Order: sequence, then C-alpha cells, then structure tokens
Amino acid sequence: MTATASRRPRGRGSRSRRPGGSRVLGALAGLVLLGGAVGLQTLNPTPNEIDAPITTVGAKGQDVNAGRFAVRVNSVASARAVQGVSGKVETEQLFLVVQASATSDTKPMHLGTPALLTPDGVAYDATDKIESSETLANPWVQPGFWVNGYFVFEIPPSALEGARVVFKLPGTALVEPFEPEVEVDLGIDGPAAARLKSAPSDVYTLKKS
Repeated sequence: MTATASRRPRGRGSRSRRPGGSRVLGALAGLVLLGGAVGLQTLNPTPNEIDAPITTVGAKGQDVNAGRFAVRVNSVASARAVQGVSGKVETEQLFLVVQASATSDTKPMHLGTPALLTPDGVAYDATDKIESSETLANPWVQPGFWVNGYFVFEIPPSALEGARVVFKLPGTALVEPFEPEVEVDLGIDGPAAARLKSAPSDVYTLKKS
C-alpha cells in the first residue's frame, strides 16, 4: 500500500455573500476572490511555510514513498542493552530498535538521523550511543535497490504507545523548500506497548545487512 503526500496546512481565504438578488453574482465574485487569495498565498509563502516539509505518512510494513526516497519499517523491538560492532551500550530507560529498509528514486543518497514522535508532541532523536556507521544513515541508498539497517532510540517506556518515526534527508546549511520526509506509525497500541515494556531483550545484537 502506498501513502499520499500532503503539505502542512496553510491559511485559507474568506469570501462574503451579498443579500437579495445579488447572491449568485456575489458568490461567483467571492469564488474569484478566494481563488486569487489562495493563488497569492501559494505564490508568496511565509518563511514558516517554506521551511515546512512535505510529509508522506504510512504505517509499519508499508512502502512509504516520499518521491525522492521510500522507507519501509519492517520490525520494532525493545531492549535493555544493544550490542554493536563497537561494543555494548546500556540504558536506564528503554532502547527501541527500529529495523527498516530504504530505496531512492533517481540518485544515490543517505538518510538523515530520524526522530521518534509521541502523540503529545515530544520528539526523541536516534541515540548517539550507537555509531552512525552502524545505522541506516551509513549506507548509500541506491535507486532500484532496498538497503536494510537499524535506528535505535533511547526513550522512557511511557513514550512507546502511539509512537511514530520521521525519516528525513541529512541536514545541510541550505534550507530546501518543501523538503520531503516520511512519517511512519509504528503500530504500537496499548497491548503492544505493554509487551515491549514488560519483555525487553537483555541484549539486542545489531546484525550486518
């Protein structure tokens, strides 16, 4: 299943309606004015609108295509410690390990560091306890091929239910208007969150793709 992209909400124009026999003409004039207002707003976006990405939303297990790249979240797991090539790291909270795949549309690229979002708007960046060379941000994402990898988040157990992950391009010094991003619902409902909290792996080993 493929999700569709939508821009962040923009302001809307308004129209007035004249009384009596001029209602139809007034409505038509209002539509023209509304179209003009929307057109001007589209041609002259505010700085906040220019900075806002175009977000494609989907769910775990879906190929979520943002145009320039696509991401699929294959699985999620919880752990008290994560074993990578550079050693084992531990947490007093909880590690959420997201195993995902990515591909690009026309040219090779890298993914940036994603963020985990909670329903109440709190954002957690992927942990820096795991070297980026051991994550999905390291390999080249190639057109026509899916590459697999991990991102690991260090979060409190309370952040599990309803969590989503936002995948994006690497940050640059230049602001790109309407940069694409992918937002994936991890499918962690109440029972799934309870399972992840109650039975985390003692050590989760990151396997080479």
